[in-house]
Amino acid sequence: MDAQPKDPHTVIVSLRDTEGTYTCDINAGKHQMVADEPVPLGGDDLGAAPYQYLKAALGSCTSMTIRMYAERKKWPVENVIVTLRHSRDAHKQSVFERDIKLVGDLTDDQRERLLDIADRCPVHKTLSNGASILTKLID
Repeated sequence: MDAQPKDPHTVIVSLRDTEGTYTCDINAGKHQMVADEPVPLGGDDLGAAPYQYLKAALGSCTSMTIRMYAERKKWPVENVIVTLRHSRDAHKQSVFERDIKLVGDLTDDQRERLLDIADRCPVHKTLSNGASILTKLID
């Protein structure tokens, strides 16, 4: 894999083998991950599939955003469990379903406020608003 980039937020993804597999090695700062497709889709199932990583990004960002807000308010959030599904609607638009379980002794008003805060997570905003992807070939 390429040398570590200067920007710690840069992610480098490369195919593991020169032919025949979809397995990708991912370098995200000091963290190493693997992406792959499941066997029925021609992969070796050595890592999460790309859409699983996308859902994980949304779920983890949601949990972190809720916890940060609850900590500032000193609300008793013990855990935030986010379950995510992805599908496409009749117009082939992506639809993410996100179920949030808040664990802690919270009032109904606190729970409703935290549900609103979930939509403020940066990944949710990016997915909801869309993003530009600028692509170029390099040597």
